[in-house]
Amino acid sequence: MRFLFDENAGKEQLTLKGESFKYIIKVRRHQVGEVLGFRRVEESSELYRYEIVSIDGRTATLVLRSKANEEVKAKKQLHIGWCVVDSKSVEKVLPLLNELGVSKITFIYCDRSQKNFKPDFKRYERILESSMQQCGRSEMMRFDEVKNIETFIDAHPETVVFDFCDEVLEDGSGINTILIGSEGGLSEAERTLLKAQKVVRLDTPMILRSETAATAIASKILL
Repeated sequence: MRFLFDENAGKEQLTLKGESFKYIIKVRRHQVGEVLGFRRVEESSELYRYEIVSIDGRTATLVLRSKANEEVKAKKQLHIGWCVVDSKSVEKVLPLLNELGVSKITFIYCDRSQKNFKPDFKRYERILESSMQQCGRSEMMRFDEVKNIETFIDAHPETVVFDFCDEVLEDGSGINTILIGSEGGLSEAERTLLKAQKVVRLDTPMILRSETAATAIASKILL
């Protein structure tokens, strides 16, 4: 654990109880005298360091020792336009995309998206908070959704498309926004709409699931 989110971070004294107490004291086995990092979700660039000064059966008391602006984020920005898939597929790879440093995901209702799938941003944010505490990232990933690919391209004309083609993605340093289709890929009508966009693929003969493609592409571009 790199830090812990706490809504009271920044105050002179913190009291840990409930799940936070169980995790810090019972699971991680931190002791009196140790210094831990805390952040607030609303101001996540600020890192507060607290010393554990006492522990009883159900609570731990910590005292603020220092405060600093310590941002931890990727060196590059990557915005993924992701055609809507089952939220379970998104949740499975969201911690990986967070660790890689993806800055934003916009969910797009494409021709082959099942319309009953709705992105659950609140749940995604809870998953991100847990991931951030583990990997140390201080910048919260952003989410958005749009009604179709045309709307997304109008807003982001520089978008590169991931699809079947001849051009292999060798160097992703110049890519800031990439579009990934849903299960089953893009429809022919969508490919016609996207004919002016640059299209790339990964150097593999295998068919990738949507969430696998998102993780592999983010790795290629950001690392």
